[in-house]
Amino acid sequence: MIVMKNVYKKYPNGVVASNGIHVEIEKGEFVYVVGPSGAGKSTFIKMMYREEVPSSGLIYFNNTELTKMHRKDVPYLRRQIGVVFQDFKLLPKLTVYENIAYALEVIEESPSVIRQKVTEVLKLVGLTRKTRMFPNELSGGEQQRVSIARSIVNQPKLVIADEPTGNLDPETSWEIMKIFERINAQGTTIIMATHNKDIVDNQPHRVIQIEGGLITRDEHEGEYSNEI
Repeated sequence: MIVMKNVYKKYPNGVVASNGIHVEIEKGEFVYVVGPSGAGKSTFIKMMYREEVPSSGLIYFNNTELTKMHRKDVPYLRRQIGVVFQDFKLLPKLTVYENIAYALEVIEESPSVIRQKVTEVLKLVGLTRKTRMFPNELSGGEQQRVSIARSIVNQPKLVIADEPTGNLDPETSWEIMKIFERINAQGTTIIMATHNKDIVDNQPHRVIQIEGGLITRDEHEGEYSNEI
């Protein structure tokens, strides 16, 4: 699904966030991306949905080369990728239902399809009784559930989560992880950048560790590592 070949990324300020990365991620995998702050994790995942473009090297998503993709084609790429952020990024003046529906309205889905899909994902994330509430009326965990629902309502092939439990308490974090597990069990690839050692060690999946812009460890059923 995702292939990176000799990928370098150097920012204008001289910071090298990717220093020759080679990696392959298969369809249906669940991958944790770990590493210290400033290691290049965010750049690594942002290049997958073309929020960042590498300075050199090749990146493929489903056999499409992202490095040569025209800007006008990027929105079509992102229809295949859901992104979940640490700070939720919900629209404050829209209800739970409207926040999720908005992701389908921008691609001009019909009202009947929108109703069907939004209802399905609300059930998946356990928010069927919160549809008319606004973000400021929800807990942090509930807001993250809305963010997840919005990211998957278009049935993407890949979900990228950037520190999705970073602002949540431990109990809520585990509830969020159960949702990601259900999404993954349905065949969606999950790539999650995280600092949460408990989750990585107790809910094992493939672990890619990044330090200094390089992949220093790539283990199936890996642990977080005490050295980070």
